[in-house]
Amino acid sequence: MKITTLIENTCPNDTLAAEHGLSLYIETSRYRILFDMGQSPAFAANARLLGIDLAQADLAILSHGHYDHGGGLGTFLELNSTAPVYLSQYAFEPYYHGTEKYIGLDLSLKGNERFIFTGDMEEIAPGLTLHTCNDRARFRARAGSGLTTKKNGKFLADDFRHEQYLLIEENGKRVLISGCSHKGILDIMEWFRPDVLVGGFHFYQLPLDASLAQYARELDAFHTDFYTCHCTGTAQYEFMKPSMRRLHYLATGQEITI
Repeated sequence: MKITTLIENTCPNDTLAAEHGLSLYIETSRYRILFDMGQSPAFAANARLLGIDLAQADLAILSHGHYDHGGGLGTFLELNSTAPVYLSQYAFEPYYHGTEKYIGLDLSLKGNERFIFTGDMEEIAPGLTLHTCNDRARFRARAGSGLTTKKNGKFLADDFRHEQYLLIEENGKRVLISGCSHKGILDIMEWFRPDVLVGGFHFYQLPLDASLAQYARELDAFHTDFYTCHCTGTAQYEFMKPSMRRLHYLATGQEITI
């Protein structure tokens, strides 16, 4: 299995674009998967420079309904005319940062016939399942990050029911792909206990203190290889790295083989 970062917040060179967002191209032994599409068409431009033809993707998955993961959705639909797109049944609900900044998806795309709206668990192909874990108890929830949804004219704290995780089971390994881990990375690890986790921890707003050090130690206790990016935060990554033996950063343009 090969995973290439088409876009995230950082880039080690000037050849490719970087932006606050995430897009991964996953090649398993049977499928070519686009996981998230960043916030703009930049992920597609990077793909071309990396020699990846998005028209050949077999399917696409949207991890949750925020613009920095689904802003390039329309671009993908233009480039690829056949691949189904799997997204939560709640993905097009109105999401905001606070009460003013809309951070949801482009509502004009909502009726696309290639969308497959998912429930709590969907087997999309042999060895590929999507999970929301909405029915799971959250024991390690942190304070709200100011992200909201609007219902009946009122702003409520986002419960992230629109977030889903891709579990790939191949060659005896369980690889979990998570966009932002809004439901809490420690709970997600307890729910899945994967061999490999790829995705953001949503730690970028956390201070570099004893609490973050404790999170690092708890994550390190899992027998998991972590490839993190995007909303983890580079400062938080550098702070946690000495405490996590199997923690790696996955920047724009980089690829890993599992």
